[in-house]
Amino acid sequence: MSALPGLPGFGRGTRSTRSPLPREARDTLFLLAIIAATLLPHAGHLPWWCSLLTAAMLGWRARLAWRSEALPGRWSLLAVLALVIGLTVATHKTILGREAGITMLAMLMALKTLELRARRDAFVIFFLGFFLVLTQFLYSQSPLVAVWMLGCVWALLSALVLAQMPQGVPSLKLAARIAARNTLIGLPVMVALFVLFPRFPPLWSLPKDAGARTGLSDSMSFGAFAEVVGDDTIAMRLRFDGAPPPQRQLYFRAQVLTRFDGRTWTASRMTWATGETPPRLTGPVFRYQATLTPLRVTAIPMLEFSPGSTGAQLPAGRLTATRAPQGHWLVPVPVAEPLRFRQEAWTRATWGQRLGRAELGEALSLPPGLNPRAVALGASLRERFASLDEDARAAAVDRELRTRIRSDGFGYTLAPGIYGETTPNTIDEFWFDRKLGFCEHFAAAYVVLMRAAGVPARIVTGFQGADSTLQDGDLIVRMSQAHAWAEFWSPSAGWQRADPTAAVSPERIEGQPLRAAAGVIAGALDQWRPGLLMELRTAWERLNNRWQQTVLNFSTGDQMSLLKRLGFDNPDWTTLGQVAGALLALVALAGAAVAAWQRRPHDPWSRQRARVRRELDRLGIATGDDETPRRWATRVVERHGSAADAVADALLQLEAQRYRQDLAAATSQWQRRFAAQCAELRQALAR
Repeated sequence: MSALPGLPGFGRGTRSTRSPLPREARDTLFLLAIIAATLLPHAGHLPWWCSLLTAAMLGWRARLAWRSEALPGRWSLLAVLALVIGLTVATHKTILGREAGITMLAMLMALKTLELRARRDAFVIFFLGFFLVLTQFLYSQSPLVAVWMLGCVWALLSALVLAQMPQGVPSLKLAARIAARNTLIGLPVMVALFVLFPRFPPLWSLPKDAGARTGLSDSMSFGAFAEVVGDDTIAMRLRFDGAPPPQRQLYFRAQVLTRFDGRTWTASRMTWATGETPPRLTGPVFRYQATLTPLRVTAIPMLEFSPGSTGAQLPAGRLTATRAPQGHWLVPVPVAEPLRFRQEAWTRATWGQRLGRAELGEALSLPPGLNPRAVALGASLRERFASLDEDARAAAVDRELRTRIRSDGFGYTLAPGIYGETTPNTIDEFWFDRKLGFCEHFAAAYVVLMRAAGVPARIVTGFQGADSTLQDGDLIVRMSQAHAWAEFWSPSAGWQRADPTAAVSPERIEGQPLRAAAGVIAGALDQWRPGLLMELRTAWERLNNRWQQTVLNFSTGDQMSLLKRLGFDNPDWTTLGQVAGALLALVALAGAAVAAWQRRPHDPWSRQRARVRRELDRLGIATGDDETPRRWATRVVERHGSAADAVADALLQLEAQRYRQDLAAATSQWQRRFAAQCAELRQALAR
């Protein structure tokens, strides 16, 4: 392999006294380790073949460096490149776009290590690495990712420093120290730019899929909620102006599902309300601020009941939520970035008393020919309560179904098995045969039976309950608290919430959701110290929330608040620009001062020479940059004779002190004596 000076991994084979490897192999392996660390967080996002090929190429390059073997030929690399392009197109159907682009970037970076033959190749790898660090933030901006990427940047800068040190065998520790020092020098400028840079939404916003999770959905089928019950990540944070509502009143309405095809529930297609009347709100009002994590749905979960007429709008982050006629709030695009909004809610409200013919028909429709036993049961209840008016009949059917759920042996479980494998009549299979299910099973069966009894009903999905303890003053709602319940309609009371899950598992509604069994490691840790995992999770969530609020959510409003605290009245974009300009001017002046300071000698020997030369200049003795104190001593005696013996002896002593370990202290004492001797000589010459 050719040896090129000045590149990491391309020294001339010089061996370090501390390492058995030549510098060439050591620096190459160091660079490969940096590339692997930079690519590691991408492993979960890249195609499996990309991770496999990248690891193979880095391993291949490490083997070549360890054995000092020649790099592969150009045709071999072209063949691998063609394979990479073909696999990328087969996987992503393109080589453009985010996913395909990052895949190609990772592969090209690994390929570039196999043709590291010139200085420009090394710099291409460095800057590909810096760009790859940035791409990780398209997926996650958590504190752990930020710390890991900061370490990768430090390592890349260390490798860059090594590339600028071609002579000898500089240690990795020295390169890392220089890189850290230069980074710390630039840190204040970086912080200032972060604080003062204008937050223009197209240029300064969270990536659309960063941190996005799939929790709720715009549709529901059996088993949908069991899939997220084990996900304890935070769905939303709420900070109430006063005390929060009790657990049994914490229903966060997200989506209303009215249409049913026998397997899947979907939202109504109606975007209007017929003769809508204003809601009648009773009970206490709860005002709160909510921070919603990305849920990848168009619905915004809000505490019931959040008032507003159909079409009412509410600012939510960079989006605007609009109230649908079914009482839930929607945004125009799926929520793919954290949203913050303020809202108020009444836990008791009467609304929706008037239904049009189309709305009423949709809330009563059932798929023909399916679930005959459930339809027959509903029809028998309708006949049984036929003498009652609509309001009383709806209440009577509701009581009857709740009673049957409590007394007919139903079970609430996360693992009820798969419904519909042997029959399309999933509601019949659940209600009459197996009687085991999760919240969506009970809600779906309840709505079908209510409709079969002639009572309009529908499903509502969202979240129910929250953590029992506050976290930094916030009420925490988790993905595992996703829930489905029902609503039925009567002419005088409108839409009324009915949660059949409360009949079979009241503890679920009181803030004790059913949880999946802990794994082996989690169970062992809990046995060793109960509550340890909960403490660690809480600490991590607090850290993540503070990072989110302090760094990621630092907005234009925060910038203006900072300027007000600095004494600016009514700051605006102009004020922000003036402060930024003044700061940049100060940085420029500081840089000029540092440059001027660096031009002057700063080590003890250089400073001492400069002072000695000034003293000799006052005695009329010319000195050169490349001359020693011994040469100056000779010149002093030649010029001034025996009167200058003391000064000449002092200069000889200075040369003898040049290699002393305590040079700084020795030269300080010597300088005082030398200055006094030069002053005496000047006085003698003057006389």
